[in-house]
Amino acid sequence: MTNFYQTLGVDKNASEDDIKKAYRKLASQHHPDRGGDTKKFQDIEEAYRTLSNPETRAQYDNPQPQFNGGGGFGGGMPPGFEDIMSHMFGGGSNPFGFSFNSRQPQRNKTFNLQTVITLEDAFFGKDMLASVQLPTGKDQTIEIKIPAGIQDGTTLRLAGMGDDTYPQLPRGDIHLSVKIEPHKQFARQGDDLILNIKVNCIDAILGKNETITTIDKKSLDVKINPGTQHGQILSVAGHGMPKMSDNRFKGRLLLQINIDVPTNLNAKQLDKLKELYN
Repeated sequence: MTNFYQTLGVDKNASEDDIKKAYRKLASQHHPDRGGDTKKFQDIEEAYRTLSNPETRAQYDNPQPQFNGGGGFGGGMPPGFEDIMSHMFGGGSNPFGFSFNSRQPQRNKTFNLQTVITLEDAFFGKDMLASVQLPTGKDQTIEIKIPAGIQDGTTLRLAGMGDDTYPQLPRGDIHLSVKIEPHKQFARQGDDLILNIKVNCIDAILGKNETITTIDKKSLDVKINPGTQHGQILSVAGHGMPKMSDNRFKGRLLLQINIDVPTNLNAKQLDKLKELYN
């Protein structure tokens, strides 16, 4: 039979506080959600459930027959009987013709939340405060750090900030899904940003220096070479989104050229163009 005191690593004369402290430490180390062994966690949970209750602890320390008069089990089975019988008969069927209900380990749940940020927020990163009401009724304010360069749909794990239904068990987590709303000017492609710019057809023929504004509000001079074609893409390194893994590096700014043909030229201007063309 399992020695519950040895399972928790405490002396038989340990106080309730000692038992609780030992349980919290072991449960945190061996919780399945943290890579621990499920069987080990269940043994720890069973030991704590027995020793944390004065009545069940007394029964465990001084076991007494629990059978009722008449030689039967009365309205139920003695504590621990299911576990004993399960071990005796391999956890399956048994000669008494009844089955044992498998106990699922208690655990605090993970909450799934979502937030929407701007592309600028994703570029610079953002610190947020959120208020979450826990199942126990407690209002919790949590600090959230959105890392610069985060991708749309990324889920952030906030460890130990979730469900607190079972105070004796480790808190659940919060999984925060981050959605980035579409931008009016820039489109994102991985760590690259795409910006459409209009270039007058004459400027496309002759060439021109164009000043554009980047997502972080910097002015950038770009050279439009003579003979630039409609749909051509100019690449400017280092002016895209910061890489989430290392903010020292950024993607590209891709400038997609849209040739703009004027429709409001007067007769004199049209004649001049014809003269130059001929």
